[in-house]
Amino acid sequence: MDDVELGFAEERDAAWLSNRYFPSKLGGQPAWLELKELPSTQELQCNKCQDQKSFLCQLYASYNDDHNFHRSIYMFVCRNKSCQEANQADAITVLRSQLSLKNAYYSEEEPLEDGEALPPIPSPKKLCAACGCHAPHACSRCKAVHYCSSGHQRAHWAQHKATCGSTITTEAYKPLAEIEFPEFEIVMEANPEESNAEPGKDEKERLAEFKQLEAQGKTGDLSNVSEAEMDKYFGQTAMTVDDKIFRHFKKQISLEPEQIIRYQRGGNPLWITNVAETVESQLEIEQCPNCGGERQFEFQIMPQMLTLLKDEQLDWGILAVYTCSKSCPIQGYVKEYVIKQDILETQE
Repeated sequence: MDDVELGFAEERDAAWLSNRYFPSKLGGQPAWLELKELPSTQELQCNKCQDQKSFLCQLYASYNDDHNFHRSIYMFVCRNKSCQEANQADAITVLRSQLSLKNAYYSEEEPLEDGEALPPIPSPKKLCAACGCHAPHACSRCKAVHYCSSGHQRAHWAQHKATCGSTITTEAYKPLAEIEFPEFEIVMEANPEESNAEPGKDEKERLAEFKQLEAQGKTGDLSNVSEAEMDKYFGQTAMTVDDKIFRHFKKQISLEPEQIIRYQRGGNPLWITNVAETVESQLEIEQCPNCGGERQFEFQIMPQMLTLLKDEQLDWGILAVYTCSKSCPIQGYVKEYVIKQDILETQE
């Protein structure tokens, strides 16, 4: 079992977040690793509303073997409020992709991050001008700009109609907030050891310090959470939750309140509340669809990420991602497993 690493969102010039530099990132358009066999539009379509899911984030997480020399995990989410169900992850898709050191797209030499960023490694497939995913449909007028769906084409038309037929590149278009989330680099750091905390401080004192930092605006992006969200995840609420589990969750958050990712391959999720009352039905982890092997926990998305997305339709407690324990050899992209855990208000 690996040690816990924490992921934090940091602003970075988007040019450095392309696939050439194997990024971990939140929002923007996906930086595809495998470039020829991209996920189909059907794979990224919400089963409930049929809309295309939005790219949420990706983590670069290689293994120590040849076929996993490069490895990225991608997450997509439907943004329609009617598709967001408590303790159900149907609106979320997780995909794994990997490549060996010697591959058809990338140099065997580590990319240099000095001077000006180089352009992305292009895909032989057409990409959607609105979201960056596989785009089987072309603009009926100019045939030069492509889209994954009619919905994205309609959303993008206000920008494209002024340049339809010109030589403008898709990189010149502005991101559409209803399709793309704000873009950040995800920087991974070691989890601070609790043994390094100041001696004599119990849980109550630590949480009091967290609240004081929050009041002073020193908890980073978490300070932008609405009062309702703070009450839901970190405040004293009237909800009936498992006190022991919830206290432990808040204690861990108080150590690094800006964390948006917790990564521990082969470890266990940091649950936000009682598992038996929330996600027990999801705990029968499906086996890898490619090799039939067992999956293991790899990382979780924390509720703090919601403050960066600027989308009030989305909500979760945690998103726990499970991947093939062998990270078996694949072609293109393979679906992995995710558990969505929420806190529910109970009627007294």
